[in-house]
Amino acid sequence: MEHIEPARLKPGVTADSLPGPRPSDSAGDRGARTIRGKALIFWDPGVPGRKLDAIDTDQITPAADCVSESLEHLDERWKAGAFRYLMPDFRERVHRGETFLVAGDRFAIGSSREMSPAGLKGVAEEAGLELVVVCGANMGDIFRRNAFNLGLHVVQSPEAVADAADGDAFAFDVATRRLTNETKDKRYEPVSLTPKEEEIRVSGGIFAVGRREFRRSVETFPEVAWPDPETSRRLTTTEQIVWAHRVDRDGTVAPGATLRVYADLLPASDGTAPFAIHTFNQITGGNSIFPRQAAIANDHFVFTGREADERQTSIGREFARVHGIERPYYATPGDGIFHFYFPEQGLVLPGQFIPGADSHSRAYGAYGAVGFGVGSTTLGFGWATGYIYFTLAKQRRVVFRGGLQPWVAGKDIVLELLRRWGAKQSGGMSVEFVDADRQLPIAYRNTIANMMAEGEALNGIFAQDEVTDAWYREKGIAPETLPYPKVAPGADAIYELDEELRLDSVEPMIAKPYSPGNAYPADEVARERLPFDKALIGSCTNGSYDDLLSAALVFRAAREQGFRKVARTLAVFPGSGGVGRRIETPDPRLGGESIAEVFRSVGGAIRQSWCGPCFGQGPDSLTKGERAITSFNRNWQNRMGVGGEGYLASPAVVASSALLGYMAPPGELGLAWEPERFA
Repeated sequence: MEHIEPARLKPGVTADSLPGPRPSDSAGDRGARTIRGKALIFWDPGVPGRKLDAIDTDQITPAADCVSESLEHLDERWKAGAFRYLMPDFRERVHRGETFLVAGDRFAIGSSREMSPAGLKGVAEEAGLELVVVCGANMGDIFRRNAFNLGLHVVQSPEAVADAADGDAFAFDVATRRLTNETKDKRYEPVSLTPKEEEIRVSGGIFAVGRREFRRSVETFPEVAWPDPETSRRLTTTEQIVWAHRVDRDGTVAPGATLRVYADLLPASDGTAPFAIHTFNQITGGNSIFPRQAAIANDHFVFTGREADERQTSIGREFARVHGIERPYYATPGDGIFHFYFPEQGLVLPGQFIPGADSHSRAYGAYGAVGFGVGSTTLGFGWATGYIYFTLAKQRRVVFRGGLQPWVAGKDIVLELLRRWGAKQSGGMSVEFVDADRQLPIAYRNTIANMMAEGEALNGIFAQDEVTDAWYREKGIAPETLPYPKVAPGADAIYELDEELRLDSVEPMIAKPYSPGNAYPADEVARERLPFDKALIGSCTNGSYDDLLSAALVFRAAREQGFRKVARTLAVFPGSGGVGRRIETPDPRLGGESIAEVFRSVGGAIRQSWCGPCFGQGPDSLTKGERAITSFNRNWQNRMGVGGEGYLASPAVVASSALLGYMAPPGELGLAWEPERFA
């Protein structure tokens, strides 16, 4: 049996002096009342009569509005930016009584930004109203949890969505969650909640639940106890890790169950930290304990040059100072994007349970950990209690077999997978990846697990194996010193879906706007001679040393073919400051040149390690009418800049495209595949 660090009281604080629940925090009905209002429908502009599907959180709250300039005025920008581009008159319409937001399937997919539900709720409340979100199937899992935490009413009812028309009058019974279309005289029973979700809802949100549980969480010593061999046989890798980390040892580990689960690490970015800090303060009183398993990386708003962004960053910086959070748990601007930085620092390890306040926290699955995205309030609750509430999803397995083809990397594999999954993507499941032939390096696995955010999976995980062990050994961490036992999927584990992806059928891919699943073979795209304005390599998906090396190898080989300079702007974003320093050192695979020297030799520029243009921030983001081919993970509308178009590809394909001036794989340069040189 292992343990996670217990709560640490601040000097002078005793268990008896810890703040407890407020009178208003008792669990119970939020009030036997009925909310009434008119429908506010998001119609699909491309299909008359159909509600709009797949509205992502970038559309609900554009990145530039995800700013908190102080803890006292957290949501001012969030309210002002709600649906800024998708429905510019949203605020006005809500204020005049259109308080039943109606959208199609897969509503609020994507980013963990809790600014979205908080902003929507705030827009209604400033007019003395309550908002009800009515949507179809498979809504964004992070948004859904955030909504319950904040007390935003969410109803999933495909039937209600299908029946709704402009101007329809709706009623919502808060106690029963029953929805009525009064205009059509139809009643709907929404998708049910788990008992714990219902408890959080009727309590008014996560602040109240946190204050009720805080003192006991401080007094309880957190233990991690792994299942016996017989139990393990029936569980997937994800389920075994959750089983071991349960707070309540009698809790059933099965799809649909909501459990309290101890966290090994609770990381945030400068963008998500302020609301997490506010939550922590609301639950703990602000200065009674040190935040538990807390980590903060400054990677989202740090190099914009805007005063408001600096004020936001300063909130996390001051929090770290007050509570003594230092490197490697506090990453200063330029240290790195946290999905690269924290594993690089040895803070992410196999067998861990890591909820991160960023949707791409799923990347930790590459290292054998359960990594997934949560909102800021869930994270702040975890900083206070050491655990979070977690609803286990159905399990799905993807087995990779067959030999990798020329120029194929992790990005090509995941783009092909998302293409095959289609509009429904993973269906919100937890995905177990099996590298049957042990041929996918950690860089490839990182890309695949990371982009389970785009695949709309709860998480994606590669069980610890020889590839994992070799990566840690290279970092100076002996596998036998890792804290948890090696976990592998049980022989009798149950998967809702079991599929195989033949790697010998995967070729270099390019995803067109506005979905990573809108992917095509790069050879086909090359025939279109698609021009672009910028080539951008890096990000948390493809910013490792090996990712950047793959692009540098293409550039160096192409120089021998007479390609001297890139035809378009090329900017490179290392995944961490450590990667940025390492690419300045000579590499024998490049004939003694460094990766950075090769990039600069063809006209490329090395940038700071941050998220920047990946979510439309900084001088490299796209402006209206601009197009970029990138190694980023998300190319939704306005994601890389308002009015811009983003295409997704591997670093090698972005490199060849940069030289050609149109989107194409390395073969278009006349390069012959040599495994010993390029693999």
